[in-house]
Amino acid sequence: MTTPPLDPSPEIAAALAERRPVVALESTIVTHGMPWPQNLEMARSVEATIREEGATPATIAVMDGRIHVGLTDAQLERLARLPQAEVMKLSRADLAVALATGRPGATTVAATMICAHLAGIEVFATGGIGGVHRGAETSLDVSADLHELARTPVTVIAAGAKAILDLPKTLETLETLGVPVIAVGQDAFPAFWSRDSGLAAPLRLDTAEEIAAAHRMRRRLGLAGGQLVANPIPPEAEIAPAEIDPIVARALSEAEVQGVVRKDVTPFLLQRIFELTGGRSLDSNVALVLHNARLGARIARALAAG
Repeated sequence: MTTPPLDPSPEIAAALAERRPVVALESTIVTHGMPWPQNLEMARSVEATIREEGATPATIAVMDGRIHVGLTDAQLERLARLPQAEVMKLSRADLAVALATGRPGATTVAATMICAHLAGIEVFATGGIGGVHRGAETSLDVSADLHELARTPVTVIAAGAKAILDLPKTLETLETLGVPVIAVGQDAFPAFWSRDSGLAAPLRLDTAEEIAAAHRMRRRLGLAGGQLVANPIPPEAEIAPAEIDPIVARALSEAEVQGVVRKDVTPFLLQRIFELTGGRSLDSNVALVLHNARLGARIARALAAG
């Protein structure tokens, strides 16, 4: 097998060699999830949060034909300043083409899992995973994130699946694929901006140590794939379902009328929800990403200690 075009930063290479805790971070949230300059501010805050918890952050992106694992501040700013149209949104299907052509690419959940695993990183903190889109029975729009969770052994911390999705079908698909879905500290499955989707979580664990132990046990059993850790948004940052659900419905209707499809759907919906909430959705998004990063660092520390 040939060596992948992988460039861990010196800091990440040293941390991994010394078996110190490392947390992977995606880059799509920087290029496609938030506007400039909030995207750079958020990325820096997330990395700082992970460091405060005693772990090393590894933001992952494709630049100049290489997978960079752990960006310098200059690289992070360069990525954050790139026009969205110039950056490929990378999943499993796109990763090789971006590398072969030298185009810049931001990693989604699926691509981040692949790159983290190549680098030897076992924990990845994000905002929310992709899933089964509403109307998937006709559009067949199902995120590659779900299948990646079933095949790549990385623990992913998210505030559940994005609330713009069909959450019951997403949970059903994860169950079919054999992906453990673990709610943290509650029995309900969270819905990104809201703590309770109205759906029961398949599994519940309450501590980082328990989650790390489950990760290690999967490895001992030889089970393929990772686990999804559904970490509810902090109460003070929550947007209640009664408020956010009608806004999501309106944004979905507008996307359908305008013919928005495939990879353009999620960025369009997040932007419209940002506009319709007067920016509150972005504030909540930042809060939940920081919350997930903190838990991710604690899980990585627990894994390193074990």
